[in-house]
Amino acid sequence: MKQKRHAAILDVIAHQEIVTQEELATRLRQNGFQVTQATVSRDIKELKLTKIPGEGGVYKYAQPKTPANAPNRQLLILSRSVYSVNFAQNIVVIKTHAGMAQAAAAVLDALSMKEIVGTLAGDDTIFCVTKDESSAMQLTGRIKSLL
Repeated sequence: MKQKRHAAILDVIAHQEIVTQEELATRLRQNGFQVTQATVSRDIKELKLTKIPGEGGVYKYAQPKTPANAPNRQLLILSRSVYSVNFAQNIVVIKTHAGMAQAAAAVLDALSMKEIVGTLAGDDTIFCVTKDESSAMQLTGRIKSLL
C-alpha cells in the first residue's frame, strides 16, 4: 500500500502545485487513500521531496533531481558488497559482506527489476522472492552480470 501511495504522491506533485502537507493529504484522500498528516509527513521524508519555487513565488513540493551518476553509484554499491548469488526454487539468496545487505537490497529495490516480488535483508544476506523458479534463474543471471 505504501508503494502505491508513494507513486500517487509523485504523480500528484508532478501534475499539480502542492504547497502544504494538508493539501497533499486532501489530494490523496480524493484518490482513495486513507491518510493522516503524520503519514504524509513521513512519506515526504521517505521520498526526500523538496520545495522549489512555483508560479507566483509560492514554494511547492517536487521530487529531487537524481544525479546523472546515480545508477553508477548504485552499481558500485552492489558490486562492492555482493560476493555470492544463488537461487533455490523461487528465492534468490544473495550473500554480502557484513553490514552491507540492507544497502545492496535498497539498490535492488531502486533498480525495479521485474523479476523481484520483494526483498528481505539481514546483516549479510538478502532474500529476493520471485514468482517462480524461472524468474529466480533470470534474476540470478542479471545480478551476476551487474557484478
